[in-house]
Amino acid sequence: MKQLFYFILLIAGFASVHSCKNLVDEEGNPLLDLNNTGGLTGPRALYKEITDKDTLAEYHYSGLLVNTVLMDSASITNIMYSGDKISQIAFNGFLDLDGNGKLDKDSVSFTRLLTYGNTGRLETISENRSIFRRPPPVPPATDPGPQTLLRKTKSLYNVRYSAATAKLDSIIMKTGPDIAGTPFAYDNFSRTAYTYSGDNVSKVIRHYGPMAGGVMGAVTTKYSYEYYAYDNEISPFTLLPLAYKISRLLNTDLNDKESLILSPNNPKRWSFTDLTPPIPNPIVKSTNYVYDPQTYMTKGYGVNYIYKPQ
Repeated sequence: MKQLFYFILLIAGFASVHSCKNLVDEEGNPLLDLNNTGGLTGPRALYKEITDKDTLAEYHYSGLLVNTVLMDSASITNIMYSGDKISQIAFNGFLDLDGNGKLDKDSVSFTRLLTYGNTGRLETISENRSIFRRPPPVPPATDPGPQTLLRKTKSLYNVRYSAATAKLDSIIMKTGPDIAGTPFAYDNFSRTAYTYSGDNVSKVIRHYGPMAGGVMGAVTTKYSYEYYAYDNEISPFTLLPLAYKISRLLNTDLNDKESLILSPNNPKRWSFTDLTPPIPNPIVKSTNYVYDPQTYMTKGYGVNYIYKPQ
């Protein structure tokens, strides 16, 4: 069962691919035609991430700033700015919280406030999250009831950078239940550390454990993600702001598998290992990328990337 979980985790974000027809954006502008080798020239923006079954993400912009992301099952992320910096991210919809490769039936709503330091770098993210569930039908009714609040949590993420390289070094998370009438206290933590090969993320290790009285306890779970054989071409995610990409990685406890979005290039292989004893062999996933003439990646791991003129 544990090996099956690893396999599901690896393929959860990457479905099989099929050829795509010519597309236009919401304003009627022509997009990159995946059946045409010409591609776009000049400045561009990332518009869609699609598989043969779903639209994983559709990015909408106000001028040059991405302000809305539409996702599978009518999920939506709204992005607000203070100047040119993201100040707030609000999500409403469905996530794969348990890592089984399917969106949960429970709906999720969260708001994140992003705070920056004197250097202009993102330093903290505070989150308020609510999870809703439809209760089972009460006979003689046959349909589940309306979405009802199941639980609420508060989380705080401290974002740290390497003094030597200024790259993202680690993210420390503290989280706890938000229960009305009960004093709030963090009861769980995680530590995520990033290692690089050049400018590309090569390894991510995340530790999880309990905490009490503001003190972090012994680590109970440890996951490792590694990225290999980077190409020299351009990742689609270079077109998205770093603050949004960091926030995206925090959507679920298992979303670190997407840490390749932090890299300027594209890894041809990546692996996941649960380092909690007994430690199995890592499960490795690989791909052959497709690029356009401007060296932007257009297909990999079963996902097509659609661009639009900027």
